[in-house]
Amino acid sequence: MVTRKATKDRVDVCTHFGLHHLPFTREIAIADCWHHPQYDGLVDELHELVEHRLSAAVIAPAGAGKTVVLRALREALPEARYRTHYMKVTDLSKRDFCREIATALGAKASGYYGALVRNIQDRCEALMEQESRRPVLLIDECHDARPSVIAVLRVIANFEMDSRLVVSLVLAGQSPLRTALRRDTLEDVARRLALIGTLRLLSREETRDYLEHRLRLVGASAELFDHHAIEAVYEATQGNLRAIDSLALRSLQLAAAAGDSVVDARQVTNARAQVWP
Repeated sequence: MVTRKATKDRVDVCTHFGLHHLPFTREIAIADCWHHPQYDGLVDELHELVEHRLSAAVIAPAGAGKTVVLRALREALPEARYRTHYMKVTDLSKRDFCREIATALGAKASGYYGALVRNIQDRCEALMEQESRRPVLLIDECHDARPSVIAVLRVIANFEMDSRLVVSLVLAGQSPLRTALRRDTLEDVARRLALIGTLRLLSREETRDYLEHRLRLVGASAELFDHHAIEAVYEATQGNLRAIDSLALRSLQLAAAAGDSVVDARQVTNARAQVWP
């Protein structure tokens, strides 16, 4: 029954508003993402650092776009020159974390902790020397990791008595990651980061621009949210991209079901009650 309703909503929104595809979903190509200096600028900075085999971190609130930045960075790194792997940190032990990294890099993922670290380092050096590809690890949700796991990165990145740059690490997480990096036990990891980039939530005007961009992508030929609806979206989400997407989509679904040509503030309010507890 849930599947049927979701299908009906999709058809109603697209046909009612004359759209090519359902808007505000996560299925969006990097080339179609909304361009804004805070995102494009950070991707450019990270790209430059990785080209010099340096490491960095991205810290942002949930839903602020940090994973999109990592996706854009990965796409900007050509496969001919880089071995790039994206992974999320969960509640792993040091050994399991190393096994994840080893598997991502194509190294032997068995053995005790020390052997795994050597396998990872040997594989990174082989990528550099034999394949002319630089290893890059994009590690998301680092705020959920145990400090002892994050500390492993210091060991992995230590080549030839810490005198050689081989692997680039890009850590990403919410604000607790900044707090973690200030701990004495993670000082060596923090010192290896050439940049700690940040992202903020969108402003009122940026929220409007983002809504318009996402609607243009799917073929909207007219404004589908009136001024009061846009204000309501911003007030409800405070510029959180993930929240904007879910609220805007549900608002469109309600407007389509009601036969309205434009979303108003009342529908945004009703949508908010349905998408969030």
